[in-house]
This record gives sequence, structure tokens and C-alpha cells, in this order.
Amino acid sequence: MAEEAKKKGAMSVSEAGRKGGQTVRDKYGHSFYEEIGRKGGETVKAERGRSFYEQIGKKGGDTVKAERGAGFYEQIGKKGGDAVKAERGTPFYEEIGKKGGHKVRQLIEEGKKAASEALAARNEELDEGVAAVGGEVAPALPE
Repeated sequence: MAEEAKKKGAMSVSEAGRKGGQTVRDKYGHSFYEEIGRKGGETVKAERGRSFYEQIGKKGGDTVKAERGAGFYEQIGKKGGDAVKAERGTPFYEEIGKKGGHKVRQLIEEGKKAASEALAARNEELDEGVAAVGGEVAPALPE
């Protein structure tokens, strides 16, 4: 009798979960899981912030690095690069390289502009004898 009860309830928790997941997938489709995953991710982001994902991503990356070594990332990066090259060809890399170069150039120009504006504002404050950081009054520069 004890054997009959064991056979009847022999399904493990993981097996039951898998069976339930397949039933839901068959009923609602794969996109259902994408939708609820996205909603869950947005909720977690709203509650814990973006930095939470950065923290858990770093933990996961450190775990993988400890288990498989740093060379693992080189291997998967090469695999991904080769797959993209096979799918899109080398002109794709030329195109994104140019876009990246333009973006870097733009960011450098914006940085230089912001730095020169900050310097000009600081010089203007010094010219006017405005209180500097720490409360002291900087003397006006001689002309």
C-alpha cells in the first residue's frame, strides 16, 4: 500500500513545474512569458533601481569568471563575432565602426566644449570676486 501511494505522488517538484510551464506555454504561447518577464523586470527596476541589475550582473559575471576563467569571455565573444560576420558580412563591421568613430568624435567635442564653458564660468567668477568653494573670496585677477 505504501508503494502505491509513492507511485501516485512520484512526480518531483521540478517535474510538476515543467509540466505546468508547458501547459501554460501551449495555452498562451511563448510571447506570454516575454510579456510577464518584461513587466516583472520593469517592476523590479522601479522598486530597486537600475543599479540592482548592475549588481546582480556583476555577481553573475564574477561567478562565471571564477568557474570558467577569463578566457571564457574571449571564446564566447569570438563565437558571437563570427556568427555576426557570417550573417551580416564584413561591411557591417565597417559601418558600425564608422558610426562608433563619429559618436566618439562627437562626445570628445561635447566634452571639450563643456570643459571650456566651465573654465570660462570659473574665470568669470574669479574676475568678479565671487565667493569660491570653501567660502573664501577670490581676488580679482589683474588685467
